[in-house]
Amino acid sequence: MAKQRSPGAFACAVVLTLALAVSSQGRAHARDRDDGDRQQQKLLECNDTLKDDFQPDSLTTVLLVKAFKKDDHLTLGTPTPTTPQAANDVCVVKLLVGPGNPGPVGAPSTSPGIGIEIWLPARENWNHRIHVTGGGGWAGGNQTNLTVLAGAGGAGSTTPAPSFIATVEGAVSANTDTGHSGPGGGSFAMNPAGSINTVLWNDFAQRGIHEMAVKTKQITRAYYGKDAKYSYWDGFSTGGRQGHKLAQLHPDDFDGILAGAPAFNWTRFITNELYPQIVYQRDLGGVPLTAGQLNALGNAAINACDVVNGQHMGYIPDPSECRYDPTFDPTVICTANGGTNSTANCVTPLQAQAMNKLWYGQTRDGTAPPPSVDNAWSVHIGVGNHLWYGLARGSSFGGLGGSIGGAPFPFSIATDLVALELQNPMLATPSFINATGNGANGWKNLSYAQMAEAYDFGVILQPSFAHINTDDANLRPFRKSGGKMIIYHGLADVLIMPQGSVNYYTRVIHEMDGLKKVQKFYRLFLIPGMTHGIGNGTTNPNANPPLPGIAGGDGVADGTSQFYDVLTAWVEKGIAPSRIDISTVDRTKSRPICAYPKKATFVSGDVNVASSYVCAIPDGRHDHDDDDHDD
Repeated sequence: MAKQRSPGAFACAVVLTLALAVSSQGRAHARDRDDGDRQQQKLLECNDTLKDDFQPDSLTTVLLVKAFKKDDHLTLGTPTPTTPQAANDVCVVKLLVGPGNPGPVGAPSTSPGIGIEIWLPARENWNHRIHVTGGGGWAGGNQTNLTVLAGAGGAGSTTPAPSFIATVEGAVSANTDTGHSGPGGGSFAMNPAGSINTVLWNDFAQRGIHEMAVKTKQITRAYYGKDAKYSYWDGFSTGGRQGHKLAQLHPDDFDGILAGAPAFNWTRFITNELYPQIVYQRDLGGVPLTAGQLNALGNAAINACDVVNGQHMGYIPDPSECRYDPTFDPTVICTANGGTNSTANCVTPLQAQAMNKLWYGQTRDGTAPPPSVDNAWSVHIGVGNHLWYGLARGSSFGGLGGSIGGAPFPFSIATDLVALELQNPMLATPSFINATGNGANGWKNLSYAQMAEAYDFGVILQPSFAHINTDDANLRPFRKSGGKMIIYHGLADVLIMPQGSVNYYTRVIHEMDGLKKVQKFYRLFLIPGMTHGIGNGTTNPNANPPLPGIAGGDGVADGTSQFYDVLTAWVEKGIAPSRIDISTVDRTKSRPICAYPKKATFVSGDVNVASSYVCAIPDGRHDHDDDDHDD
């Protein structure tokens, strides 16, 4: 039996231990101060010494360091009349993070690693923020190219370029190629033998953006001698998906995430993006609806569903309530088929029903119910016959259902993905390159059943695709981290169906114990008439819907976007957004957008003035019922 220590001896031991601990802590703090002083004396410099001085890990290599003075042309080559100039001094650093993916020289699937380009404002101009941007499409880029600056540019339409953020806004910025150079579409995701390139799928889906977050924070600390006070993600489309992946998988990477038109549900909605062209092939003998016909049908839907207080708005304020059916509209049916339309843009009843299929979205058997029964705005989808949503009525179908010279013109990201899902490169367009065969437009021969098979394989292959669908509704770790996220989506998006954002947000509410808890950190805003970007997405060229302010258009001196300003106010001041008033560029019209599930509801006055609306949900509660400050 062990000998018991006396209480007095135990107390002495505790005192001695505490004294040693305090002494040790004091020495540690002294070392920290000394190290901090030395760190202050050895801040990274914007020259080639940085290549040796910044070595965060064995996989990271500094490829290039370049200093630009105010008014310098932002180029690594010879400037042209359109080359942007630096608004202030800035340091650009290009990084390569391995190990990449080995393979034959020149093969799209061969990669040296993840390219990251970081823009560091002059120390005296730094606003103590990190504000990085997401990618688009397949997200490849020129981040490892030593003759091209990937992040040079202006304010942009949805997210500003890193050069603009660093030199005008004053924040550290960065972007990444997510492990593959561009262009080249989705070819990188298939190995030369035709198998799935799981390494680059992982770099693309999540590792590239996380490495960018980590490396940007590390170089910020080494360059300025201190951490950023706040870090923000700003992405649209693929960038919106990336923001959600970070919230789901790396919840501590960013304090605030701005996610526009997010491309989550990746395989589901992108497979569905090919569906309009399959409808043409299977139902219309391969003859697409013309641009004139698509626009005429879209405008007919707008005319039927755009009325507020007796006035036509020119765009549909709430497409979830629109059930326009061209098969019952004689004004769009050709006179030869019993209609009253004798123009070149009239349609046959078969074409009118094909349009209903385009609006409804992908089904297993190629059918679509009458819009009076289901107008493709149900939050329940993916089980049974209906696989995914179509674009909202009134939106332009030029991108997904377009043609050139009467020949079908599919969206190449969709054909690439179907080729990857069915592991047959020849299903893609000729831009898809692979050793087992290049794209050969084999998609034209796909049946509705084969398209459904592609959809199913997209879901089954999620582990190999590094869970690119980014559809995990459990955001508890992000909430616990204290992060805030704003998601926004145009209701006339011409590429990514806004119903997908509503679907995901609804799933989060169900997963996380209700709307009130979710809105403490995560809010959704839907914007009538807005395209896949900041602009008019409707078939009515004269529509002038109010849109979020961009590039200083909202009166903000630094040129940041209206949504970014709202996000920073939420993160830094605790001001939670419940209503955001937006306006047209010419300031002649305005309207509110409301945190979902509330909608802008007309009360009285001018329908084109924001003050005429309240944010309300069906039970009649208004926006002032909400607490606009965090607890």
